[in-house]
Amino acid sequence: MSKEYYLNKISKSNKPFIIYKTIHGFDLYTNFSKKIILNDKNIKKFLIKKFNSKTKYKNTDLLIGFFGYEILNNLIGVKLPKQKSINFPKGIFYKPETKVSLKTKLFYSQNEFLKRNKHFKININQNSYTKIFNKFKKKIRSGETYQIKICTKYKNKSNIDPLDFFNRLTKTNLAPEAFMISDKDFSIISCSPENLITKKGLSISTKPIAGTLRKTAKLNKKKALKFFRNNIKETKEHNMIVDMERNDLSRICRPGSVKIKHEKKVEEYKDLYHYVSLIVGKLKNNVKNIDIIKAMMPGGSVIGCPKISTLNLLNHQEKENRNIYTGSFGFIKFNGDMRFNIIIRSILNYKDISEISVASGVVVDSNAKHEFNENYIKAKALIDLYK
Repeated sequence: MSKEYYLNKISKSNKPFIIYKTIHGFDLYTNFSKKIILNDKNIKKFLIKKFNSKTKYKNTDLLIGFFGYEILNNLIGVKLPKQKSINFPKGIFYKPETKVSLKTKLFYSQNEFLKRNKHFKININQNSYTKIFNKFKKKIRSGETYQIKICTKYKNKSNIDPLDFFNRLTKTNLAPEAFMISDKDFSIISCSPENLITKKGLSISTKPIAGTLRKTAKLNKKKALKFFRNNIKETKEHNMIVDMERNDLSRICRPGSVKIKHEKKVEEYKDLYHYVSLIVGKLKNNVKNIDIIKAMMPGGSVIGCPKISTLNLLNHQEKENRNIYTGSFGFIKFNGDMRFNIIIRSILNYKDISEISVASGVVVDSNAKHEFNENYIKAKALIDLYK
């Protein structure tokens, strides 16, 4: 069958499937022989599985899926207070038996028109946001944190075709860590731009993003770079996150091997520009996958720093679970190599309820109105899919 029609076939089959962005296009995984639903009791057993780098494996010899925010907190010993929950799984991984490589341009025709609600409700209005913002400003001045991210959620009730959403998203706002999951009672559609872990053998890298600028007709990448370099707040925020990610890598890498390969570059997306760096290192010989996950997750660029004290501040302020947001999606190959992103710019549709979570950073010289508006800029490309 022509690959142009493969997506229509897989959609009609009602089989669970996953699509993940690659350098050359997309990989589609399906025909899952195993589905592992993670919880706080089985995650350590899941992560201490031994891998053999010398064995020759098939391209489907991997586990692909996601860790939610709450389970990653538990893994590193950060306890969450009781919060409002939709009881969505804390993490799910699949063992695929089929992998299909697709071209950059996806071909898919929506099977039927589904009723979508274009109106979203936000869980924190500007006044409430400002109160939280001012509270965290005091925490920053007292030295309890240096930077912290306030999460806001946009929600609506909609029956969506996730493949249609993802197909349109790849044409309007394609991102290097884009992915989608379609399963029986939920779907995730993401245009995540941020890579958290790429591990091949003993080589490991992370690509933190810290800095956002709304696109206008007068801006280009060169002008955006000049803005970031001349903006004290954006530069300060970026430097703090890069230092934290270097520190996270240093816990699992050989002394002296952690280096900034690309520092402070600009990447362009549909509605915004991002300030990005690339950090690389060489792992110590005895480092296990659980050590890597615990050192790097949740990703610092979407939490703040220092990580543990900031997580505690966030968790006691936020009234509902983040679910997938600021968790991580990716795969672990049977040879031990892995690739994981940070789950941002994503839609979770569960039992016909869609939620889009976003966050912006607060440092000592941040402005509440600016940060609140920045959250909407980050959510806009996803909200537009419902129109």
